[in-house]
Amino acid sequence: AAAKSAKSARAAPVAAKQLFGAATTAAPLAARAIGFYARGCLAGALPLPVDGTAWQAMRLSRNRNWGHPALIRFVERFAQDARQLDGWSGLLVGDLSQPRGGPMLTGHASHQIGLDADIWLTAMPDRRLSQKEREELAATSMLAPDKVSVESTVWTPAHAKLLKRAASYPEVERVLVHPAIKKAVCEAAGALGSDRAWLGKVRPYWGHHYHFHVRLSCPKDSPNCRPQAAPPADDGCGKELEHWFTLLKAPPKPSKPGERAVTLDQLPLECKGVLKAAA
Repeated sequence: AAAKSAKSARAAPVAAKQLFGAATTAAPLAARAIGFYARGCLAGALPLPVDGTAWQAMRLSRNRNWGHPALIRFVERFAQDARQLDGWSGLLVGDLSQPRGGPMLTGHASHQIGLDADIWLTAMPDRRLSQKEREELAATSMLAPDKVSVESTVWTPAHAKLLKRAASYPEVERVLVHPAIKKAVCEAAGALGSDRAWLGKVRPYWGHHYHFHVRLSCPKDSPNCRPQAAPPADDGCGKELEHWFTLLKAPPKPSKPGERAVTLDQLPLECKGVLKAAA
């Protein structure tokens, strides 16, 4: 029985997050986002420079500042536009993807195909942060003590303007924020102009009270990228948002720790080639 148990243990497949989490360099292949945001991988990734004209990358020890070239171009453009057009001092950029995408050892279900970016709601300071600060500096939560509204001492009209800027790019599919932030943006939209179409891209979701999550649509160079269903056509400031506040009062139970991790065979077939590609 002991021998049979040992044989079964040896035959157990390695979790895909272990394989992709161990990759330290990009796959030297043509750039492609492969699969779905929460089940896929990334070929031909580029790193976001850790320091830019209007951004600084955070948590560098995670090695998650990689993305599809379209994502890297977007972050750089967004940072510069927010500074020049909106007066935002600069972006602090959190996790993008791993060098070859794929499931992560910690922290995210998505971010697997190089088209997701976490942007802090804390503005970049007017100096270069040290390596220690990039690891230990805490982002500021926008939530008030009641956890269902924004804190007026930290949330500002500039935050709403920044989120509108993020949602304004045609390649952006979604901008994920806490429901309290979605409500605050809905209330601030009138002061930002008569156009409300961008509000439909700003979607409420769990967490996301100290950063917002930008998701790009599938790029043309990635035929095996699976798009997410388009959000509803309205501005999302009505019944859907009300439903989220009901959910906040009774959040779903977290996943059980014993649930089986995704294996490489459960990812798109191309992901095996991405992992095997020599650096």
